[in-house]
Amino acid sequence: MNGRMICNILGMAMLAEGAFMLPALAISLFCGEGAAARAFAVTVALLLALGLPAVRLKARRRDLYARSGLAATGLTWIVLSFFGALPFWFSGAIDSFAGCLFETASGFSTTGATILTDIEALPMGLLYWRSFTNWLGGMGVLVFLLVLSPLADRNSGGSMYLLRAESPGIHASKLVPRMNRSASILYMIYTALTVLEFVLLLCGRVPVFNAVTLAFSTAGTGGFAVTNDSLASYSPYVQWVVAAFMFLFGVNFNIYFLLLVRQVRKAAKNTELRVYVCITLIAAAVIFGSTWGSYSGVEESARTALFQVASILSTTGFSTVDFSAWPELSRTVMLLLMFVGGCAGSTAGGAKVVRIQLMFKAARRSIYRTFHPNAVRLIHSDGEIVDRETVSSVCEWFLLYFIIIAASALLISADGLSMETNITAAISCINNIGPAFGSAAQNYACYSGFSQIILSLAMLIGRLEIYPILVLFLPAMYKK
Repeated sequence: MNGRMICNILGMAMLAEGAFMLPALAISLFCGEGAAARAFAVTVALLLALGLPAVRLKARRRDLYARSGLAATGLTWIVLSFFGALPFWFSGAIDSFAGCLFETASGFSTTGATILTDIEALPMGLLYWRSFTNWLGGMGVLVFLLVLSPLADRNSGGSMYLLRAESPGIHASKLVPRMNRSASILYMIYTALTVLEFVLLLCGRVPVFNAVTLAFSTAGTGGFAVTNDSLASYSPYVQWVVAAFMFLFGVNFNIYFLLLVRQVRKAAKNTELRVYVCITLIAAAVIFGSTWGSYSGVEESARTALFQVASILSTTGFSTVDFSAWPELSRTVMLLLMFVGGCAGSTAGGAKVVRIQLMFKAARRSIYRTFHPNAVRLIHSDGEIVDRETVSSVCEWFLLYFIIIAASALLISADGLSMETNITAAISCINNIGPAFGSAAQNYACYSGFSQIILSLAMLIGRLEIYPILVLFLPAMYKK
């Protein structure tokens, strides 16, 4: 494992995080928030003091392979979550460091779960930083560094390992031959959609600060709001706009690239996109029928159903109503949507639609072979044959996925909360959704510091698709 190269990457990430904190520091100074401003200033100084020596450390080898790529990605997200939590801790906004770590890990992993009971009491600078972690974590910290880092030019193989470790989905692919150009295109699309939502929110008379933070949280599918009631107090227009963009950010960004290069027919034929659209419409229709009569009219019922389906399916976590109080049919649909998530290559979490597709196709092939043991039946996706290794890796991923959910629910059950609360909290955190059922429907303040750390780890594991965090606990990772 190339330790010095990993230190270089960690150093670049710390310097980038310090730079990203400067707008939050400026907001705190402008608003006269002395404690928050000092907290950001001290944290930025620490990041500079540790990041500069790490960047200047000379690596004997510039190569970066699978093991080092996984370790670098996992360690980067843990380090960023730790230092990102310091402004909350130094300012005294959150009492326990476990709570600070939970809030920051929730932001970077785009989960949107919170331990805060009064969000509006938080200083403006911290509210901005909290939402910006959603935006930064949505596309990925290392993807951003690949835009600026010479690593993308000198060692395209190494940068590809970083992209694969951080990008959600079965596999990551370059949009164009040059790695840094691919990363730039992804961030350009991401930024353009964020700006478009921001402008539309301003058209709905949303205050500038609220519009900025709301656009950040929607783009990253993180769901951090700056009001205690999430989006319930916003106008129907704003809720429709946010619902539309939650859906859009749950789409594979490769689809947007195909549209940019005018390959509309190829984009329209994408099976994952079609399934994603069908799941959204069917789930919204079921919930609309189940909750009919609970709202004042057809428009409100349709808006509520579509908003909550888009929120959970894209794993954003915004809410306009308390869906845990819905009829059992609607609650069950929402629970199932938690497992699905958005498309691969999007900012959404969850298992991803393409994995669900492949699992169903693999199960269908297994049943077919029961009656036709000598038959050769291949699995196709978008007209291409899916090799046996990919199908096997998807099955292995799901096994680890359910083991981590079970282990997380078991560990946090020591707090004595209901089974419904613990299981849905574990599912929500590993899938980067945010809200759960039971006592954790509004926030996670009901959990102890130990459980908040366990859930923080679960959120990071879910965001990085299990392996980059899991391998850090394997002894073989550190052997030559």
